[in-house]
Amino acid sequence: MKDRIRLIMESEQLTPSAFADRLQLGRAVVSHILNGRNNPSLDVVTRILSKMEYINPDWLISGKGDMYKPEYGKKNANTFQATPITQNHPDLFSQNYVSPPIAQKEPEYRKEIIVEQPQNEVEQIIKKEVIYQKLPDRKVSKIIIYYTDNTFETFNADNKPL
Repeated sequence: MKDRIRLIMESEQLTPSAFADRLQLGRAVVSHILNGRNNPSLDVVTRILSKMEYINPDWLISGKGDMYKPEYGKKNANTFQATPITQNHPDLFSQNYVSPPIAQKEPEYRKEIIVEQPQNEVEQIIKKEVIYQKLPDRKVSKIIIYYTDNTFETFNADNKPL
């Protein structure tokens, strides 16, 4: 399938990065497919078929049939996207062509959802007394100082060395 994807890119004259951008995929995804590291996922195949509706899904998946759907003509190498045979489009040099107006969508009105106000319930206030336990006073009872010559001194609370 990676060879068929490569053929689509060549036919569309797209680089791997432009192809990834067109399909709205990460560039690394396309790179991994083309290098054979990963097989195309279902998401990649569906994006190709939805963004390039003229590609024959049987050809893309199994390699059977033509690259393009029968209702689409042979793709002109200079066009970006294939056009159906049944449509008459003027060429680039037609001077009297005016593009048809784009139909605008009706504004969508949404039904207003009424949110009920919550009932205020009076809660009973419970007063609890917090009792702090006093910790016993702490006093220094002994200090030991160690020296680098492996000796030490000990001082008791009454400041007398032992």
